[in-house]
Amino acid sequence: MAEHNDLGKLGEELAADYLEKNGYDILETNWIFDKAEIDIIAQKDAVLAVVEVKTRSSLEFGSPQEFVKPKKIQLLVKAVNEYITQNDLEVEVRFDIISIYKENGTFQIEHIEEAFYYF
Repeated sequence: MAEHNDLGKLGEELAADYLEKNGYDILETNWIFDKAEIDIIAQKDAVLAVVEVKTRSSLEFGSPQEFVKPKKIQLLVKAVNEYITQNDLEVEVRFDIISIYKENGTFQIEHIEEAFYYF
């Protein structure tokens, strides 16, 4: 497996641990529908958090959240709509980004709630 794939997998594990420590229930990881993959689907109270995890080894080329592009957002919306339908959920949906990057040999985690809206 390529090094960047290992880093991405580690980032998703760190993000899931972070969410659990902050009171979220992890419902799914790497949930796929059509051409879309949702990294983490988590729930806290009546809020379904659709979480895109972006992990970088440094900030040299920009912050991780800058790499969530409009096409990815469209795919996430399509996928979560299907997830809600399949599971017959009545929840508020929120799109979050967890940004993870290495600084001074340790990973820094930033949870950006309501990172984007889609109407």
